[in-house]
Amino acid sequence: MIRTALALLVAVPLSAQEPTRFEEVRRFSAPEAVQGVAVDEQYVYAIANRSIGKYEKGTGSRVGGWEGPSDGPIIHLDSGVVIDGLLYCAHSNYPGVPMLSSIEIFDPETMTHVGSRSLGILEGSATWVDRWNGHWWVALANYAGAGGVPGRGPEWTTLVELDDSWRRVAAFVYPPDVVERFDVMSNSGGTWGTDGKLYITGHDEPAVFVLSLPSAGSVLRLEEELPITAEGQGIAWDRGEPGVMYSIVRSDRNVVESRLR
Repeated sequence: MIRTALALLVAVPLSAQEPTRFEEVRRFSAPEAVQGVAVDEQYVYAIANRSIGKYEKGTGSRVGGWEGPSDGPIIHLDSGVVIDGLLYCAHSNYPGVPMLSSIEIFDPETMTHVGSRSLGILEGSATWVDRWNGHWWVALANYAGAGGVPGRGPEWTTLVELDDSWRRVAAFVYPPDVVERFDVMSNSGGTWGTDGKLYITGHDEPAVFVLSLPSAGSVLRLEEELPITAEGQGIAWDRGEPGVMYSIVRSDRNVVESRLR
């Protein structure tokens, strides 16, 4: 009798659990919410091809920004991340070929461009950058449409691991069921979680794919798919608020704050 009661007590919570998902908390308008987003303790940074808007996290008010000239060397900024007081943005010459990539560095306090790390010609266009486990990680996207190289579609998209001198340490590719969801585009956003898993997005779909490193071989493992009110593009964890992720809705030029439930 006691054993039966205990079994019921255990079974009810398990059966009542809802699937994990990102629940939207709020959103605010940001004209630069085209490619990606980054976040630190006080501010959110909306990223467009050649511009970045700085917004107060609490109010959504624009307090600063950076804009590059139309004929300047910065062509296509993508996802960003704030690390040790600097804003790092993946950058490429998309849709130009051969694909050229760099990491562009900004001072988020003054919103000035303070540095650049050229990656040159690699096996794709840099779309996001993050730091995890003592190394840099950069996604190199390949496309079946504009900006692609004939004979190399999204299945050629590669995640590279780099040391402090930006030298290649390892590389991985994406699982076929995730590549299929990229359609003709590729992996647009990505960020490592405190759980040691990689959270990525495609170009358009309202989903976050949770991946892990393989125990052997070169193909990342798909652990879970989480719904989110975003249209692919860049994502960023709020490192000061566990479980809070920022994303964008490109069609409405909105920044979205969501919480993992």
